[in-house]
Amino acid sequence: MIPQPSTFRFSLDRGVGLITLDRPKTLNSLTFEVYAELRDFLPKLTEADEVRSVVITGEGKGFCSGGDREAIIAELFARDMKGILEFTRMTGALIRNFRRVRRPVIAAINGVAVGAGAVIALACDIRIVARSARFGFVFPQVGLCGADMGAAYLLPRVVGLGRASEILFTGDLVNAEDAYRIGLANRLVDDGKVLEESLALARRLAEGPAFAHAMTKQMIEDEHDMSLDEAIESEAQAQAICMMHPDFKTAYEANVKKQKPKFQGAPE
Repeated sequence: MIPQPSTFRFSLDRGVGLITLDRPKTLNSLTFEVYAELRDFLPKLTEADEVRSVVITGEGKGFCSGGDREAIIAELFARDMKGILEFTRMTGALIRNFRRVRRPVIAAINGVAVGAGAVIALACDIRIVARSARFGFVFPQVGLCGADMGAAYLLPRVVGLGRASEILFTGDLVNAEDAYRIGLANRLVDDGKVLEESLALARRLAEGPAFAHAMTKQMIEDEHDMSLDEAIESEAQAQAICMMHPDFKTAYEANVKKQKPKFQGAPE
């Protein structure tokens, strides 16, 4: 049983876990408490076999407007270097934990994703974006380094070094059409349809082979720093492990019978 969080909402339906940031009056800005609880909550999704895919979205008109200026900025000005570093390490740990969730994670971006909100979206595996949404890696606009919370590691891998450099140096907003053009958005959908589209994809993934999906995500993470030879060998071992899993035989037998496979633990 996954405990209910207190600073955001979580629901589980037929294998799909839905995280909803729930501070709509501030476009779902993050407080110290939200950062910390979400960081600690994400590992529980990997531990729960009943969770087979994950969607994160925001309540109301925004996905996430980043760190709350009133709740966080004033506090940071009162901290010394050690206290500030504790905060920046906590925010980075949140992004690390998104990447460590061994389930496909979909960001349903229903509105602005700015600052930490943009990096959270970036840390997800797939981004489904409303046409009115915008991304903003706005850190330089407030006098901060564009490389925050892993953005300089993740963004070049999604959009390429040149585009990532421009985005992180300028802090300019990226509209949905441009995000799709450069690969930051996987899909563009009409406003009001983004959660529906995201949940539909998440349900499809939840019905798939969870063990193999977890292995795929592990390989995507691990192969960043490998040579081609190392990656090929790593994938050979991973695929051999998957071939020993019951889902491989299940898929084969279903294909012979021209039926849809029922993978281990998949929702009815």
